[in-house]
Amino acid sequence: MTDLLPDLHTLQTGQCFPLYYYKKEAVSQGTLFNAEKDEYARKDGITDFIQKRCRDCYGPKVNKEDIFFYVYGLLHSQDYRQAFAADLKKMLPRLPLVEKPADFWAFSKAGRALADLHLNYESQPALPEVKVEGVESGKFHVTKMRFPNKGDKSVIEYNPWIRVSNIPLEAYDYVINGRSAIEWVMERYQLKIDKASGITNDPNDWTEEHEKPRYILDLLLSVITVSVETVKIVRELPGLCSE
Repeated sequence: MTDLLPDLHTLQTGQCFPLYYYKKEAVSQGTLFNAEKDEYARKDGITDFIQKRCRDCYGPKVNKEDIFFYVYGLLHSQDYRQAFAADLKKMLPRLPLVEKPADFWAFSKAGRALADLHLNYESQPALPEVKVEGVESGKFHVTKMRFPNKGDKSVIEYNPWIRVSNIPLEAYDYVINGRSAIEWVMERYQLKIDKASGITNDPNDWTEEHEKPRYILDLLLSVITVSVETVKIVRELPGLCSE
């Protein structure tokens, strides 16, 4: 999910299915030589065909945004992912329409909530139950975050001075490409030196350049929140099997 115009390499030669897109159209200027100027007209990514189908099934109030977020909610369904696991590995998703109007609206509402979380992940407040010790030191430089106790992911040692604890373990159930979102942050935001070139990749350079010393710590705390809230929403999604 992105709120920016992506190219096809946003996710390594991927594909984009937008809520809307822009199509170039030549517009006559009405001059002596009938000059034309390129302008871009906004087009709906959701077709009139599927909107009519959804309105027939779920009521006349269904708009194209509702369908867009229905899709995003449905793609997070564990029932859906398990039922179509083999197909999803080799082809584009085929999306069923649920039988009950209440389920459609539940998926659409969940999709909106998930989109808000995932688009605005950096601005999510830290969970009140998560404890952060050592911030008064003012030392936010990070080398490599780690779990100090093997087998206990409720505690993350941010650096020798700062410690994050009481992390809800269900946060690690939010998995992206085989790894929890929290562990992606831990892996990406560490100091690395490329053996071949000797080039140093230091995430602290960005925080210093932008005068945001707490950015990486706050990002970790925000991603914990996003993970917990995502898991909560996904667990409340309706089942796909009709009763």
